[in-house]
Amino acid sequence: MIRIKAALLTSTILLAACGTAENPQPPYGVEWGEEIREAEIEAAVVATPTPTPTPAPDPHVVEARTQLSDTLEAIGEEFGGSLGIAVVDVDTGWSTGFNQNALLPQQSVSKTWVTLTALEMAEKGLLDLDTPIRVSREDLTLFHQPIRREILRSGAVELTVRELIERAIQQSDNTANNALLQRVGGPKAVRAMLARNDLDDIRFGPGEKPMQSAIAGLEWRDTYSYESNFFDARDRVPEAERERAFADYLADPVDGATPIGIARALAAIERGEVLSEKGAVEFLTIMSNTRSGPRRLKGGKADGWVVSHKTGTGQFWKGQQSGYNNVGVLFAPDSSAYAVAVMIGVTKRPTIARMEMMQEVTRAVIAFHEALKAPSVESAPPADL
Repeated sequence: MIRIKAALLTSTILLAACGTAENPQPPYGVEWGEEIREAEIEAAVVATPTPTPTPAPDPHVVEARTQLSDTLEAIGEEFGGSLGIAVVDVDTGWSTGFNQNALLPQQSVSKTWVTLTALEMAEKGLLDLDTPIRVSREDLTLFHQPIRREILRSGAVELTVRELIERAIQQSDNTANNALLQRVGGPKAVRAMLARNDLDDIRFGPGEKPMQSAIAGLEWRDTYSYESNFFDARDRVPEAERERAFADYLADPVDGATPIGIARALAAIERGEVLSEKGAVEFLTIMSNTRSGPRRLKGGKADGWVVSHKTGTGQFWKGQQSGYNNVGVLFAPDSSAYAVAVMIGVTKRPTIARMEMMQEVTRAVIAFHEALKAPSVESAPPADL
């Protein structure tokens, strides 16, 4: 409303200041111009409602939030490196984190946005999730692709869009995700979905084949999908070129995202701001059955909690890994939800240390939830004397 009033006021003043060659109007500073301006400003001031004072935050809530922020800071400082953490309380929108605005590689976390594009298209009647899709040898990609064995055995497999989604998210199957990506319209369609829904600070790369090749200092060739051809070609890349390509990717990842950007996107999905309520439930249910990364965020959950999540794991070079991530929504037994993103840009830390760090983040969120639900000292009934 204030913006509308300002626009109306501006247009009124501009019209008053304008004239014609036959009847020129004097500029502001003369008597009638000042009167009009003062009258309009006075009217705007009178019409503007007095803002409602913001209530003081509950000290109990402030204390819980401070504790979570301090804990995440301690976790981040202890782990070191290019770690980013973000947590969003879905119900209130409050967020905190550590290095949460850093642009870090997503790797397979980006499969989340391909699935989201497909589900959004389905809700708009542009895609039937039960449509069968033929996936053949030409669709094979790189690295983790359980579907590869089936394709090589029979030449091709036929799966519905829904089945491709489940394999892409739950098994992190690169070939299933690539087939789904082509069905929804390619990288441009995913980028358009992100922009349309204001899911900021999330990039979507060119696809698995060209991206993984570039990280290794190569240009994609279809033969790389077969046998050990990709790994053989990667081994032949001069060390200096491999070093440069790896460093370039980390410095400006084409699939980069900020932890807070991802956490806010997941919170928006859970609130039904991207998909319908039914679509959001379907999306998060699929993610709750993810098989990869059982000892990352999910490894720290308490009884009664549900973790809907997606993992991401990048290439190695000289003992360093480019991207080791887990993002998702943690649901408490009372259905309270917390969107979480933990992303490591590059690390030499052992895998067990990475998983333990992520479990600590989950436990910190659970402790935060329990602190919020615990009665504050001020509200507790007095003890019998």
